[in-house]
This record gives sequence, structure tokens and C-alpha cells, in this order.
Amino acid sequence: MEAASIPRGGRSVLERSPLRRLPDAALKYSLTALAALILALIVYFFIRLVGEARPAFSKFGVLGFTFDNGWNVSAEQFGALPLVVGTLITSALALVIGVPVALATSIYATEFCPLRLRAPLTVLVELLAAVPSVVYGLWGIFFLAPKLQPAEQWVADRLSFIPFIGGGVVTIPNYFMTGLVLAIMILPIVSAISREVMATVPSDHKEAALGLGATRWEMIRMAVLPYCRSGIVGGAMLGLGRALGETIAVTILIGNAPQLGSHLFGQGYSLAAVIANEFGEAQGLHRSALFAAGLVLFVLTLLVNGVARGLVLRAARGGGALAAGADAGAGGQRVAETVAGA
Repeated sequence: MEAASIPRGGRSVLERSPLRRLPDAALKYSLTALAALILALIVYFFIRLVGEARPAFSKFGVLGFTFDNGWNVSAEQFGALPLVVGTLITSALALVIGVPVALATSIYATEFCPLRLRAPLTVLVELLAAVPSVVYGLWGIFFLAPKLQPAEQWVADRLSFIPFIGGGVVTIPNYFMTGLVLAIMILPIVSAISREVMATVPSDHKEAALGLGATRWEMIRMAVLPYCRSGIVGGAMLGLGRALGETIAVTILIGNAPQLGSHLFGQGYSLAAVIANEFGEAQGLHRSALFAAGLVLFVLTLLVNGVARGLVLRAARGGGALAAGADAGAGGQRVAETVAGA
């Protein structure tokens, strides 16, 4: 310890001259300035968006603009509720479809995949992140949507008794196709984070569960997943943020119907799509309304990040390392007792 704390020259760090301590202080203040710069940039974006959106908010009100169901450019009536709903529906679909697949991929890569195939599988999954979003959009609208339209219509007909999910005629584009492609786009993010977190699970937790009679799946359920709960939740929330902010693919796949969709397989609109479609020709109040839509998306993303942070902290408190180890041991003991009783 003493040898490690005393640098060359026989003097401790505190005994160095101020000039020799200058690089440490410079690094500290440089990193602090960069962190403060990021916060200042976020505040600048917010202030600028508020300034540009003020005419729209002055005419329609903040709540009126956000929750009014009417986006009519020719009549200069702007309500963002259909856009907010479209954004939330497609993002929720991406989570529902993508997170289980990403989690299953991570479990297979860390627990079941042979070592010689683990690296190629990981690379192939991560390569999905390298595909441009416009390619995803064009692939979805020209190839995937026509192939899945008969299956979508079958589901809509059979589930017509369920509000919003069933009934109606399937259109291309639609909400479901947008959510499906977004699920593919968030798959590498959620999978990579989940896989890295699962790789940090102590081997003695797994071995304790297996040694007490747990099966492979019971070991994963009682030792791996509780330990990784906070990381999995964090990865899912990062994927949600990616889905909320996606623009090009959503613009191609969701359509341009600025009204609340009547069913899951109908056209809609989203906040990012309306900005991408209409900003080039927008003027006056229309331009201000698009800035207001961007501000709503910005605030929605911040709220999602805040909720995600709270969920991660809650999951970490409920599934820390000690709790995971205790659950694994207790679960393995229950399995062993069951086997002994049988």
C-alpha cells in the first residue's frame, strides 16, 4: 500500500508541488466542464424549442395543442393528440415484440450457445444496428408488409371482438408494421446490454443453484434474471427511447393520416414523422406547430428517461447481488427439498 501511494521521487501525491499536481486538476475540471456542457446543451435545446413553439402554444394552449384531436394544415388547426398516440402505440409495440426476443437471444448467447458460435452470433445481432433506418423502412413497406398483409387481415377478422386490435381493413402502411420494424431496430441495443449484464453474474450463484438440484432453466430464472433485472430494464428503456425518436423508418411505415386510428392495422401518424414530412414547406403558424410537436417529443423522451431511471433504481433495490444470491440459494434449496420429498 505504501509503495503504491508513493510515486517516483519518494514523495506522496500531496507532497508534490502545485505545478506537478496541475495535470490532475486540469483533467478534473475539463471533465466537469464537458459534463456541464452536455446539460447546458439540453437546456439550450429546450429553451430554443419553447421560443419557436410559443406562437402555437399562445393560440391553442399547451394542453389544447397536446390533447386536441385535429391536425389540419389548410385550416391552421393543430392538435398533436393523434401524433402522440401514434408515437406511443408504435413504441409500445416495439417493446412488446422486441424485448422478449432480445432477452431470449441474450440468454441463449450467454448460457446455451457453444463457445465457437457465440462470437459469430453476437456479431450478427449487432450488425442489425449498422443497417440504415431508411433501408429498414423500404424493406418493411415493399417486402414485409405485402407478405404479412393476409396474416394481419386474418388476425383482424378473428379478433374483431377486441377493441382497436380487431376489425377493419388492413392497410399498408399501418401501426403494426411500424412497431414490428421498430422491434427489429431496437433488438441489437436491448440484446447487447442484456448480454453484457448477464455476463457479470457471478459463477458461484449459478453453481449454487445447479448444485442444489435446480435445472438449467430454474437456475436462469432464480439466479441470472434477478441479478440482471436492473440492467434488462435499463436496456429496454434505451430501446424505448430509440423507438420514440426514430424518424425515417416510421415516416415510411406509419402513413400520413393525422387522426386517431380506429384499429391496430390502420394508418396513423407520429411526432417524428409529421416533422420530417411537413417541415420543409411549413411557414408561420404551421412551422411553429411543428416546433411544438418537437418540444412534445422532447419532453416525452425526458419523461421516459426519468421513468426508466426510477425503474432501474427500483429493480436494483429489489434484485441486487445479495438478493439474487439469496434467491438462487433458496430456490435451489426448495428444488432439492422437492426432489428429496419425491
